[in-house]
Amino acid sequence: MTNLLLDTGILGRLCHPRQKQNRPVADWLAHLLDQGSEQVQVFVPEIADYELRCKLLHLIRKGQGTSKSIERLDDLEKLLEYLPLDTETMRHAAELWAIARQQGLPTAGDLALDGDVILAAQALAVQGCVITTNRQHLSRFVPAKDWTEMQTPQLPNPPERKPDQGNGLTDPGGS
Repeated sequence: MTNLLLDTGILGRLCHPRQKQNRPVADWLAHLLDQGSEQVQVFVPEIADYELRCKLLHLIRKGQGTSKSIERLDDLEKLLEYLPLDTETMRHAAELWAIARQQGLPTAGDLALDGDVILAAQALAVQGCVITTNRQHLSRFVPAKDWTEMQTPQLPNPPERKPDQGNGLTDPGGS
């Protein structure tokens, strides 16, 4: 079984599946779930949910977003496997944070909550690979790939989908 964890950027694209630049990601995940459900488990890590939810709520409060994005994030958590944080994972993240700083390669500012090391610790907990748009920071700790790299012989290139097709990853009602 292959465990895949979706990073914040990928989740954000999935929360806006009708935007042209995001459709390929939604189609890829729909195809992955349709074709590889017994071979692949896809997780929504709690830290990625937190980071994206903060951003979406902020946009809503500024009048630049709608609650539809939050609803889509909640729907993804029902469709996929939600990976909660626990004490062991947070302690492992603290070790990764310290190692990164010792090496002079921090992934966030000293006062910032470092989501990358927390996500890396979550991936290590399930022996997973992070699907991200930012491999640079994460690949120092765990396997990290762009979604386009996950097209294997077992999981061929996803077909083009119409807005009303699929398994809940696309929304014909808006972006």
